[in-house]
Amino acid sequence: MSRPRLIALLLAFITLAVFLPVGSFSFVNFDDNDYVTDNPFVKSGLTATDIRWAFTAFHAGNWHPLTWLSHMLDCDLFGLNAGGHHLVNALFHATNAALLFLLLWRLTRQLSAAAFIAALFAWHPLHVESVAWISERKDVLSTCFALLALLSYVKYAERSRVPASPSRLPYALSLVFFACSLMAKPMAVTLPCLLLLLDFWPLNRIPGPAFRLRDLRRPLLEKIPFFLLTTASCVITFIVQNRSEAVVSLSTMTLHYRLENAPVAAVNYLFKLFWPVNLNVFYPLPDRIPALSAALSAALLVGISVAAWHWRATKPYLLTGWLWFLGTLVPVIGLVQVGGQAMADRYTYIPSIGFFLALVFLARDFAIRLQTPKIIARGLMVLSCTACILATENQLSFWRNGEVLFRRALAMNPANDIALVNLGVALQAQNRTEEALVAYRQAERLASNRYQIHGNIGNLLSLLGRHEEALQEYGAALALRPQSSLIRDSYGTELIALGRYPEALPQFQEAAQRDPALADPHLQAGKVLFMQGLDAEGIKEFQTALRLDPDNYQTLATVAHYLAASDNPAIRDGRNALPLALKANIVSHQNQPVVFDILGMALAENGDFTNAITCAQNALELATTVQLKHTEQIRVRLELYRQNLPWRESFRATNAPVKN
Repeated sequence: MSRPRLIALLLAFITLAVFLPVGSFSFVNFDDNDYVTDNPFVKSGLTATDIRWAFTAFHAGNWHPLTWLSHMLDCDLFGLNAGGHHLVNALFHATNAALLFLLLWRLTRQLSAAAFIAALFAWHPLHVESVAWISERKDVLSTCFALLALLSYVKYAERSRVPASPSRLPYALSLVFFACSLMAKPMAVTLPCLLLLLDFWPLNRIPGPAFRLRDLRRPLLEKIPFFLLTTASCVITFIVQNRSEAVVSLSTMTLHYRLENAPVAAVNYLFKLFWPVNLNVFYPLPDRIPALSAALSAALLVGISVAAWHWRATKPYLLTGWLWFLGTLVPVIGLVQVGGQAMADRYTYIPSIGFFLALVFLARDFAIRLQTPKIIARGLMVLSCTACILATENQLSFWRNGEVLFRRALAMNPANDIALVNLGVALQAQNRTEEALVAYRQAERLASNRYQIHGNIGNLLSLLGRHEEALQEYGAALALRPQSSLIRDSYGTELIALGRYPEALPQFQEAAQRDPALADPHLQAGKVLFMQGLDAEGIKEFQTALRLDPDNYQTLATVAHYLAASDNPAIRDGRNALPLALKANIVSHQNQPVVFDILGMALAENGDFTNAITCAQNALELATTVQLKHTEQIRVRLELYRQNLPWRESFRATNAPVKN
């Protein structure tokens, strides 16, 4: 085996060893639910339906079909065992380290420098977020394809110097890998500019430093297909994120504020690459940015840029490395603001390569000029890598689970309302409801204008049975965000819990009108219509809910319940109830007592009392295990089935008290 390949394998092996602890980590309640744990398409694995969804869905504010496919494959391989998902991220990161080394070695033929840059990239603590966060699969996957695109392009560039040598296949592969990178995460949209930078140095396809415009003609023409892919990706990304309301409007965050924040964030990234301390999963945007801070940051960036341009003839790596760093930050620097963060560690994953490239080659030049002994130079390299590994191991420990992660975020910044909300979600998942409510209330005091916080408090209060208080919180959320269909749907559900049925129905109707793709308002409206004795209208709403969300076990089970057990013979339909209940049981992985109970009702309605008894017994056993209420009702149904009698119930609530 050649020495470069051996080094690449060694880099990958050490990187995997460094990140091996993630195999024991949990999912975190920060996008992991959207991407995996609560995503029915991902959880069911690679099926034809799910693959089609991956390429057509704009879920989680992104279009990245290859990322969805990778998560689906993980679920096929590991189910919801978080350790397997984490280790796949680590494998991609280890692969990226090896690919980066091979790329730099092929570009520069400097073995030690290439290995050192790849090691810094692989073991720097700023990259823990991209690897230890399952939802950032898109980052490591996109970068893997981007590095393959760069390697293919370098091969094409080398062959293009030999007129008789065929060179189109590597060029085509580079385009394909670039498209794959964009379909994993649009972060790589600046890759065509990276190719031009590599044309300048170290490929030397653009003569410098005094190149003429005509010298750029061929390199630019070669990049046209790449720029077309970039344009398409930018348009799709903007449409998707704007549709999902992820893009912050200029009325909310002014252009002046963004122009101040951008240089400050870039300098902060530089500082953290040098001295990675106080790393945080979420950096809140400050209320204001001091003008002096913005001015000094901008001056520093301009100064480095001028120096890199000045030394482009003697130190061309400075210009390539610096513009690599600065240019690849442009999509995430906040000029188009997505989300509420001032910056994010994950955004340095690709830009840091340019920084390390410039830094290492500059240090190499100084070492040669000062005639530094090799043993000292190598000792400093080993020391730097060791420091990175130790810092990475420390940073990794904060990603064990959601509670640890957000307690760490609050230790860095106690006024971080996003961290408080997510800490509350983590505590609520552990049934530590009172602690969760305290965290939500603290977040509410910090940011009472965030409708999501009121929504979270409303959800928890509803769970605790404090429906009047929950209704107030949902009302506060709606006052801030009247167009939120989800909040309006929850508001209507609380009205049902309080017996205020006439008031609830308009809420569901408006929620359905505002978001025609949302199924739950139709489901809840159907329940209200049944309560009011309007069974036929209720069935129509149920049918709409099933059409919109045919794979939701709760929707399936609810409709099956009404069809199987209604005391209205005109509505009762056991033949249609049974397939719905069977599907609900399969989709819910046969572990939901309520679904087993409803399946028993459907079987009994169809005269299959033997299996109805089995289902009722399963429901009773599961309900007892999870301490579910209403187990006595299941026992009553079980006795009926033993007497070969189906279950009947009225869904009307005309005699229930109506509260004002």
